[in-house]
Amino acid sequence: MPHTVLLAEDDRAIRNALERALTLEGYQVLAVADGVEALAQAHRNRPDVLLLDVMMPGIDGLQVCRVLRAEGDRTPVLMLTALVETADRIAGLDAGADDYVVKPFDVEEVFARLRALLRRTSTVGAVGAPAAEAPRPLPERFIEAAGIRMDPQARRAWRGARELELTRTEFELLELLVRNAGIVLDHSTIYDRIWGYDFGPGSKNLAVYVGYLRRKLDEPDAPQLIHTVRGVGYVLRED
Repeated sequence: MPHTVLLAEDDRAIRNALERALTLEGYQVLAVADGVEALAQAHRNRPDVLLLDVMMPGIDGLQVCRVLRAEGDRTPVLMLTALVETADRIAGLDAGADDYVVKPFDVEEVFARLRALLRRTSTVGAVGAPAAEAPRPLPERFIEAAGIRMDPQARRAWRGARELELTRTEFELLELLVRNAGIVLDHSTIYDRIWGYDFGPGSKNLAVYVGYLRRKLDEPDAPQLIHTVRGVGYVLRED
């Protein structure tokens, strides 16, 4: 069965071009022009992934994402944005988005990011790929390191007694760091494990997520847990 993409983009030319490209790539596409219709479609025909333009009249992409997350809908969301400032990207992550593509974009990059999101939510890889031979075993109930406790099955995490409110990507990034506490993970390894795709040395995607995760972990008078090893990557440890 083809994956269903809900595409919300108010620019008709971009919407039509993406709809054609996605259809040729093998996706089933539900294309709408605004956030109101995007929410209606998401409630009516739950898609496998959402592709949302950030800036739309009325209800924009960020508001669509916030509404769905408030309803408990964890469908992966890929944002399309012409906003390139770090604060703008953080706003998208704060709304519950899983990833973003900056306009103007290469359609092959959109395909790659969609495949990566879908690999994380399905036993089927890219569109048309065969199912995995066997399901992955359930992880152990709890993992702990550096004062962080995580329940991978329930997708919950705590620093001390405080529960952390994390997006899907933030949770998976923190889980990777906790499982490898004390080990420096290079950028390529993290990209491959979290996104399934290395976006190259010029990408700031990982730095944005690490920065946002740090803000959720930080506590007054408590040690920083995620450390940058310049030119290499990141490590979780208590200093």
